[in-house]
Amino acid sequence: MSTPVFLITPPFTQLNTPYPATAYLKGFLNTKNISSFQADLGIEVTLALFSSRGLVRAFKEASTNSAAHSENIQRIIALQDDYIQTVDDVILFLQGKNPTLAHLICKRNFLPEASRFQQLDDLSHAFGTMGTQDKAKHLATMYLEDLSDFITECIDPHFGLSRYAERLSRSANSFDELHDALQKEYTFIDQLMIDILEQHVADLKPSLVAISVPFPGNLYAGLRCGQWIKQHHPHTKVAMGGGFPNTELRSLSDARVFEFVDFITLDDGEAPMENLVLHLSGQKEQQELKRTFVLKDGVVTYIDNKSCSDYKQGQVGTPDYNDFWLDRYVSAIEVVNPMHSLWSDGRWNKLTMAHGCYWGKCTFCDISLDYIRLYEPITAQLLCDRMEEIIAQTGQNGFHFVDEAAPPALMRALALEIIRRKLNVSWWTNIRFEKSFTRDLCQLLKTSGCIAVSGGLEVASDRLLQLIQKGITVAQVAKVNKNFTEAGIMVHAYLMYGFPTQTAQETIDSLEMVRQMFQAGVLQSAFWHQFAMTAHSPVGLEPEKFGVKRESDAIGTFANNDVVHVDPTGADHDSFSYGLKKSLLNYMHGACFDYPLQKWFEFKVPKTSVAPDYIIKALEEQEYLSAKPTSKVVWVGKDPQVESFTKSKKGNQWEMASLTFQGRREMLNIKVDQQQGLWLADMLSKLSVNNLKTYTLQEVKENYEAAGLEDFELFWDNKPVNGLYKMGLLRL
Repeated sequence: MSTPVFLITPPFTQLNTPYPATAYLKGFLNTKNISSFQADLGIEVTLALFSSRGLVRAFKEASTNSAAHSENIQRIIALQDDYIQTVDDVILFLQGKNPTLAHLICKRNFLPEASRFQQLDDLSHAFGTMGTQDKAKHLATMYLEDLSDFITECIDPHFGLSRYAERLSRSANSFDELHDALQKEYTFIDQLMIDILEQHVADLKPSLVAISVPFPGNLYAGLRCGQWIKQHHPHTKVAMGGGFPNTELRSLSDARVFEFVDFITLDDGEAPMENLVLHLSGQKEQQELKRTFVLKDGVVTYIDNKSCSDYKQGQVGTPDYNDFWLDRYVSAIEVVNPMHSLWSDGRWNKLTMAHGCYWGKCTFCDISLDYIRLYEPITAQLLCDRMEEIIAQTGQNGFHFVDEAAPPALMRALALEIIRRKLNVSWWTNIRFEKSFTRDLCQLLKTSGCIAVSGGLEVASDRLLQLIQKGITVAQVAKVNKNFTEAGIMVHAYLMYGFPTQTAQETIDSLEMVRQMFQAGVLQSAFWHQFAMTAHSPVGLEPEKFGVKRESDAIGTFANNDVVHVDPTGADHDSFSYGLKKSLLNYMHGACFDYPLQKWFEFKVPKTSVAPDYIIKALEEQEYLSAKPTSKVVWVGKDPQVESFTKSKKGNQWEMASLTFQGRREMLNIKVDQQQGLWLADMLSKLSVNNLKTYTLQEVKENYEAAGLEDFELFWDNKPVNGLYKMGLLRL
């Protein structure tokens, strides 16, 4: 039986978990009773390569290369038998199937070691005490990276563990170089991929192959797949969609692209895919296609049927992870930092809380594009339904919510729903560092299973944050990060340098802010990105407003997202790259906080103008935690044990109540007036997260006063009741 739609993600994205785009589409197609099959060619090619059989072929291929090899590669070739002998066991270990190998790996005499292992000595003081499994994963990752270096130098210069031929696709205003590369003979990696693709197509006999290209590092391989299908199965149609075409190919005009594909769709894929399937089955005309490029009479033509509306998020179905090799993904630890390793370690089910961005103002972001501009959240109940379905599908209860920025109100609702359903899940997501993330909200998120958040601090300069329209200040970010950290939630910050008009002074001051946050323990991980002007961002649309100029107004015939610009007032941003990243790597390992910032750079940089205690002072500022009367009050703890006793002092006696609260790690006892204690115990049962009715702080106060008690604020806002947030009494 043939499968009408074959969904593929070409090499390479991640080793540890499938990219979710095809799972989203498969889930939608299920709702339309359209048969489909999906494959992640990235993991399939990776496992074919990193196997004893694959390495035998790779070393044989390298032996035909007469070029002089570096000393490092000569060592790897000399140790090829050791690599071939160990690779199958290493992959099984990284798949979680051979855990006892960790002890052998950690002895440091099992794996062959080349240049990647040299950095271990340089940073050994920073690694701290690691568990055996994590240490072995890190060493095994270095081993794979050594092999990756060998493949890049000897076999295929385009190869990378998480990207392939990315350079050919970055800022490719012209299709010439990519087209030329696609006319050449298959590389070693190409052939591995095509062999796997050929087997899938033979088994499935699809009528449509839909290629998802999320990143530049997937494009070349995606076009290679399309090229092979069109050459060998000319009756099978090929479509391409995903993040790369959505941002880069919106003004496509080069007809040569259609030597490799028949259709290119933009933005949300559900409606375009449905229309495409109906068109190919003869149920719709070509002019009824949705957001789709076609080649018509030799001219690239964009067709967008305005009468066809997009589907609401509640209508697109649950992402379907079936067909993927879920038990064969490879966990890697490249950087020994618990937060940083989340991207490459562990199998995460990927979901979205909301379509688009609820903020939608950042001037560097492509906020004019529909996938960001059109904000539509999903209800917490539907999200939890989908989570339960995916857990049943995959057997995995870890979730990475891949939002532009998860909305705090929806995160609160989701956390409450997870707790009500007693779901045991761990999850993390991307946020904005806004003041909505109070101490109590962070405690709630932690209780529901939130382990980490990532967010854009961007340029840690209040002037530039205002220019970016980020809607935050550095001090505010530090306080929010403190709330997350104290709740036990790790924090990763996206950092940016090179924003228009950014000076050398501001770059150094930004680094100093970051250094202080790491030193204060409110930031656990971060990554520096150099600013890139994009055509669909406010900066790209109106560069003169930001003091920069486009280098050229010419529009290319292929990719047109990155805009080359001239910044007459800014610093030489490229020169800061190495020092920023080297300092950050050390800060992430808890090292070198006492180094002067000048030490990270080989050229003269200004002294920081930031006070050495700026972040500490910001964190020490007392914030009055008085909640609004409309705030929801929720109890997520266990019912207390209540005992009455009589207290005596100077001949006077009065009745008291002792309330004992038991948490998973600690016990808390408070003693209050008996009437107040009995009221509190009763009120906590009413405030329980398991009840459908919720109470505002005003309603709690009215209940207190209706019981004939006095001085609600004195009782509620002071010890001992104020400390109950640790046990689960939260104002949200």
